[in-house]
Amino acid sequence: MIFVINGIRYHVDNWVTGGSLGPADPLKTPLLLLHGFTGSGGSWKELDHYWKGDFNIFAVDIIGHGKTDSPEDVAKYNIEAVADDLYALLLKLKIDQIDVLGYSMGGRLALTFALKYPKKVRKLILESSSPGLVTTSERESRRLQDEKLACRIQNEGIEKFVDYWEDIPLFHSQKRLPESTRQRIRNERLRNCAKGLINSLRGMGTGAQPSWWNELQKLSNPVLFITGSIDTKFCLIAEKMQSKLKNGTWIEIEDCGHAIHVEKPEMFGTIVSEFLLYEKDDTCHSF
Repeated sequence: MIFVINGIRYHVDNWVTGGSLGPADPLKTPLLLLHGFTGSGGSWKELDHYWKGDFNIFAVDIIGHGKTDSPEDVAKYNIEAVADDLYALLLKLKIDQIDVLGYSMGGRLALTFALKYPKKVRKLILESSSPGLVTTSERESRRLQDEKLACRIQNEGIEKFVDYWEDIPLFHSQKRLPESTRQRIRNERLRNCAKGLINSLRGMGTGAQPSWWNELQKLSNPVLFITGSIDTKFCLIAEKMQSKLKNGTWIEIEDCGHAIHVEKPEMFGTIVSEFLLYEKDDTCHSF
């Protein structure tokens, strides 16, 4: 589906899952999926076999990615502006309230959306994500790092950038995945356009977004953090975030890296389904 929002053509994949967990609901449970940097809404399709409940999925190609437009104006990639676009999308879809799941960059966007529009979000799931960086100097340092990545794409092109990106330490655990899975992820990354990724880094990279650390206590929605034990940086972030929330649950997946939904999809699908369909306590779980 294509929706024009603030002059931007957003591509949204919509499908319904089928499972045995939870009460039957003819309307299904609406679930908004937000992918990571270099991904697309289609990357979530691989989880179809692992959802344990009935969900009405809306998987958005975030601005600059997939089949969504990649405008020249970097301001359109501002994370708060994109959160406003998501709000406008839900109005078009006539959805009053929705569950939101975001991975990495998509998690930062999901959190931004939940803070701006708390009444629109029923439950929030953040996979390997963060509320941004605390200090101005940290943000400026990260902004410069993101600018180097943007220049690498600009100077070397998508293919060489993807060669570099899939070899960074954050994704080393994915080298254990079957070759077919790794090739699928690579092909998805290669389908993005240079301009979109460059502007995404400049407009909604971690260095470009505000810090939401001091806003976390405002969240009253149930929030689930999922991290992989190998990804120690994001485990520490999740632990700290959970301590600031009234209604947060943190689950750490053993022997898993940054992209849990890719590395352990069955476990990921079960955890997400149970969280969305049932109440959970606020302790940390290791699986």
